[in-house]
Amino acid sequence: QVQLVESGGGLVQPGGSLRLSCAASGSTFSTYSMTWYRQGPGKERESVATITSTAGSTNYADSVKGRFTISRDNAKKMVFLQMNTLKPEDTAVYYCNARRTLFGTTNDYWGQGTQVTVSS
Repeated sequence: QVQLVESGGGLVQPGGSLRLSCAASGSTFSTYSMTWYRQGPGKERESVATITSTAGSTNYADSVKGRFTISRDNAKKMVFLQMNTLKPEDTAVYYCNARRTLFGTTNDYWGQGTQVTVSS
């Protein structure tokens, strides 16, 4: 079982930066791949950035490549999303997701989300 709590959202002007944090509980955090998702107004939830359990690999949506950076600290059970050069279209609720597939069974855990609003 993994519990996730996001923080760091808020209101920022276009071109600004925010750093989202996701604090996890559970002793097996380091075995989960972690993904930041977002859901904008009237839009479906989409994957933004993923980092593997050992932080050996990352993957980004085309819309955020070069602007967002995902990282993790397994010792502190934390995942971060550094968001730079923010645009109004980045406005969304951002969710932290933990996923692990073990012996053919996939477990997904979600945080409650944190609101990011990019507006002047």
